[in-house]
Amino acid sequence: MNYLKKSLLIFCAFITQQCYAQNTNNNYPDYLQPDHAVNAVTMVMLHDVVGPPVAARYYAYVMLGAYNIVAANNKNIPELQKFIKDYKANSTLDTIHIKYDYKIAAFYSILETAKLLLPSGFMMTDDQDAFVQLLKKTNVDSTIIQNSIKVAKLASAASVAFSKTDHYSQLSALKRYTPIKDESKWYPTPPGYFEALEPNWKTIRTMVIDSANQYKPAPLIPFSKDTSSAFYKQVKAVYDVSKHLSTEQINIALFWDCNPFAITTSGHMAIGYKKISPGGHWMHVTGLVTRQAGLDFDHSIEVTTLVGVTLMDAFISCWEEKFTSNRIRPETFINRYMDVKWQPVLQTPPFPEYTSGHAVISNASAEMLTYLLGDNFAYTDNTEIPFGSGQRDFKSFRQAAAEASMSRFYGGIHYMQSIENGNAQGKKVGNAIITKIKKAGILPLVK
Repeated sequence: MNYLKKSLLIFCAFITQQCYAQNTNNNYPDYLQPDHAVNAVTMVMLHDVVGPPVAARYYAYVMLGAYNIVAANNKNIPELQKFIKDYKANSTLDTIHIKYDYKIAAFYSILETAKLLLPSGFMMTDDQDAFVQLLKKTNVDSTIIQNSIKVAKLASAASVAFSKTDHYSQLSALKRYTPIKDESKWYPTPPGYFEALEPNWKTIRTMVIDSANQYKPAPLIPFSKDTSSAFYKQVKAVYDVSKHLSTEQINIALFWDCNPFAITTSGHMAIGYKKISPGGHWMHVTGLVTRQAGLDFDHSIEVTTLVGVTLMDAFISCWEEKFTSNRIRPETFINRYMDVKWQPVLQTPPFPEYTSGHAVISNASAEMLTYLLGDNFAYTDNTEIPFGSGQRDFKSFRQAAAEASMSRFYGGIHYMQSIENGNAQGKKVGNAIITKIKKAGILPLVK
């Protein structure tokens, strides 16, 4: 067993232990908790070093089959076509006449869809086999197990077919991105100097919002090297705060780092670190709070699906702006014009600065979770413990989103304008999706 596999097993064991401890109010077996399946998907994405926007897309699609199965068995769960754009009604599940357990089928579908979509999806086979063995040990009828797997595979096939129409497969055929030769524009940053991540992501079909550019943020402050200019003051604020960071501010920056591309260098050697993506962090939070709220299986699937869909649309909206404005990162500006030796607390990720991805996707997710589970929903976030950070307590999802946004300022990778306007952009995306699901009949679960 190699080191990576050992590390992933340690993470899985930690997550399972933490989740089991919080599962006190549900009337179904812990092994059917949807977050076990989602965490298994996250493990494979960690292995594959999946970038943030792509990870969000995977989270959205792996939940669709499970949602469909639940909706086919619970008429209080609105059908996907009522709020997912371009989704066609699939009557296959309604015509199944074999006896199966829909919870088992929904759980298995998450694993199956990931198996079919992820680059290293074959790794999901171990999770599927372990799940089946667990079912057998708990005396679930073998025919029920096999029938449930058949249903899961039908639902997963429909989800994968839908995913093939969102333009993702055409990305590799598009023109390769070349940094613009303009001193105000983004340029690859140290230590990896990676090429731009997913510059054509705006071409991906959105799930719920109308288009990638529907919720554009406020215009950029004009680039300027004039020390009295508004832009220079934005840069200076990043530089100044980096010189006087408190321990708490550093901890906040590290807790929300969520950079799958993080590396460190030693001489000519580059060492990569496996870190959860920003979307993966919010999906894990979703698992924590659905347990804490004591939601039943059906509504846990519903909430997890909606957060996945929200993440996907929020990233598309954010990436549309990033590669439209192409704004220079603080690290590049400061090294060129202020302090050649300056380094941010966090490694600068490989894409343009405006708007902050953390601000957009965290606020969108927080709005969705607040709508579904209520404001002032206090919880403890332990997502980052396996990655070297402690746990943090939050009084609400919006407080967590605000902290996630500010973490990028403390980390030295975003200007305040990007954070403030990203917050507004994310809230608009989140609330637009909430408006659509309200019309579909999805109501708050905790009042």
